[in-house]
Amino acid sequence: MRNIITILIFSVSLTISSQTNYHEGMQQAFGLWGQQKNTEAVHMFERIANAEQTNWVPYYYAAQVEVTSSFGEKDVTVLDANLKKGQLYLDKAMTISKDNPELLVLQALLYTAWVAYDGATYGRKYSKKINKLYEKAEKIAPENPRAAYCHAEWNIGAAKFFGNDIQPFVKDLEKSLDLFATFELPSPFYPNWGEERAKVLLESYKS
Repeated sequence: MRNIITILIFSVSLTISSQTNYHEGMQQAFGLWGQQKNTEAVHMFERIANAEQTNWVPYYYAAQVEVTSSFGEKDVTVLDANLKKGQLYLDKAMTISKDNPELLVLQALLYTAWVAYDGATYGRKYSKKINKLYEKAEKIAPENPRAAYCHAEWNIGAAKFFGNDIQPFVKDLEKSLDLFATFELPSPFYPNWGEERAKVLLESYKS
């Protein structure tokens, strides 16, 4: 009996230590990202992911750093390299967590980075894929605010490009803010971005 208790205590200690290392590592990675040390942040997220082999979140953030840094990039060689690395991390995350709405949204944003670089070339290639990804994410998790917000922003951009009415999609943007207000994070470090951007966009369309 004493041996069983000792094993249980040891197991709990290892779990607590592992959780502490994970939290500290993630906070360090976010700190590096906040300092715009993107390469160092990605490497840190990747190291955490290698240690947390059943956790999709570190791979998600490694991909997100690569994707978000690609918007506005003018050098196609750099853009291609960043997005290929982002895709690699996304693929790894998706093997851990299939049909994850957060990963579907990030995949759509990766394709959107190509469209933002050259709409004439990549809009035709990726537009349908982007819409399908958002539709799938919203079907899986209708309560997810990022799926609603990003889909609304994508539709607004497309409507403006083709000279169509954006108001139906502005209403979708408003609905996303209702979702942000009620969304509860299911775990530490779960994606929690988009609300401030949605508010700024909504104000700009109302003014």
